[in-house]
Amino acid sequence: MPAADHPWWTRAVVYQVYPRSFQDSDGDGVGDLGGILQRIDHLADLGVDVVWLSPVYPSPQADNGYDISDYQDVDPLFGTLAQLDQLVAALHARGIRLVLDLVVNHTSDEHPWFVESRSSTDSPKRDWYWWRPPRAGMAAGTPGAEPTNWHSHFSGPTWQLDEASGEYYLHLFAAKQPDLNWENPEVRHAVYAMMRWWLDRGVDGFRMDVINMISKAVAPDGSLPDGPQLPGLPYGDGTPFFSNGPRIHEYLQEMHREVFAGHPEQLLLVGEMPGVTTEQARLYTDPARAEVDMVFQFEHVQLDFEGSKWHPRPLRMRDLKASFGRWQAGLADVGWNSLYWDNHDQPRAVSRFGDDSPRFRRDSATCLATLLHLHRGTPYVYQGEEIGMANHPFTALEQFRDVESLNHHVQAVAHGADPAEVLAVLRRMSRDNARTPVQWDASPNAGFTTGTPWIAVNPDHTEWNAQAQRADPTSVFAHHRRLVALRHDLPVVALGDFTMLLPEHDEVYAFTRSLDGDTLLVVCNVSGSVQDLAGLLPEAVDGEVVLGNLPGDDPAVLRPWEARVLRLPSAAPSGGSP
Repeated sequence: MPAADHPWWTRAVVYQVYPRSFQDSDGDGVGDLGGILQRIDHLADLGVDVVWLSPVYPSPQADNGYDISDYQDVDPLFGTLAQLDQLVAALHARGIRLVLDLVVNHTSDEHPWFVESRSSTDSPKRDWYWWRPPRAGMAAGTPGAEPTNWHSHFSGPTWQLDEASGEYYLHLFAAKQPDLNWENPEVRHAVYAMMRWWLDRGVDGFRMDVINMISKAVAPDGSLPDGPQLPGLPYGDGTPFFSNGPRIHEYLQEMHREVFAGHPEQLLLVGEMPGVTTEQARLYTDPARAEVDMVFQFEHVQLDFEGSKWHPRPLRMRDLKASFGRWQAGLADVGWNSLYWDNHDQPRAVSRFGDDSPRFRRDSATCLATLLHLHRGTPYVYQGEEIGMANHPFTALEQFRDVESLNHHVQAVAHGADPAEVLAVLRRMSRDNARTPVQWDASPNAGFTTGTPWIAVNPDHTEWNAQAQRADPTSVFAHHRRLVALRHDLPVVALGDFTMLLPEHDEVYAFTRSLDGDTLLVVCNVSGSVQDLAGLLPEAVDGEVVLGNLPGDDPAVLRPWEARVLRLPSAAPSGGSP
């Protein structure tokens, strides 16, 4: 099939905007739609094809907008519906599509649906959510009386007691995020109607938040099962019963029929799916099944911790290669990969996977970007990644804002953990690392706001900022522009076959991309030491440099954090595949 006949998103690069931290236009310290409109030329200059906009819907902001109280409006914190329409138009005028965050596993407890649901056990919307009585023979509110032993993703039990009715409601995340009951067809069709409403306003698709959790393993009698006990906690693991549940494919196929089928434009449908396997992803992303176009999986961002992200360990590069290679192979002939290092839920890539020291920060940021963008799949750039933003040097608990991080601190300390050690882990792994304001310039508050920012700006913004990098052809920003252009210009980057090389090497990450006689060899030194490229991959020495992140030097060696994209003659490389 000619490259032009493949879906447009195979050649696209997506940029995620986390609105509250992108740009503030009114001085209240919180980013907003007006701020995005002010910075839209930055996105156009970068060359991205899609903007994924994290939630701007009305919300109590218990989880920074992922607790939605109205699906069909804009929170005044972020602006107006008219401004969102302006943003759609402004992006479209620059050839950029807009994808909204779709959060329909749960709502806010302040959503009118839930307010009505909890108003009475006889409410017509009672069954729109998961309401259950306490365990048989136990009084409501007694420890252990929750309907199941499931552990919430934000710490504690997944059940919240409603004192008025004496029943519990399910929340896989925060207590202010009750789960919708997708078993109820009224719920599903209300969601589909809302999605059609947004498409009618010109939106180009959806990133679907934890969409593989909408189907729960409910028994014929309406009960939900306990999960296996979690070590060291009074809770069980409920994921076998709410992740990739029994009706998930049915729901997604129904959604496709009701919302997307027959739409005149080719949309982008991305499913965030924690815990998904390559085999499951093939089903979700098989075009013949009409579910989603690609999935966000989490395997590679779970390699540097043990059991929980709050128990980090060093990352072995061979483990990352094995993970990436497995996903490249698993979706080679059916389906499609999403490619990302970080997002609003992950620490900064250059601090986590690279080296954010002054000596290697620029080089490791551009090396990691090259490695990611040259894989087969659709790359995602998280705001600030294109300028090498790093983790924040948090020094006190009071500087954190993330509900997950704060809840973990409370629980860990209550169970006897050393507060200083907990703080050290938060500094390394907290989602707040990704949520500090974008560093636009060296002025106070990095040009993000004229007021007091909702979370502190990283003090390194005086050196690391977009204004300084836009004028520097060797900057992280300039390198990202070249990577985006390369995907647009070379069909082999978008569609070529992938072959992993040197799978057991912990310092050199190498692979080939091949299409119609065009072969690219990508070599990345993911270490702080010089590597003997000629000894590892002799054919690389004579390759034509298509793109590199360091100025030309000895082709026989790779300097620390050096990345090269080389064009080879049509011959098989010698490194071998896994």
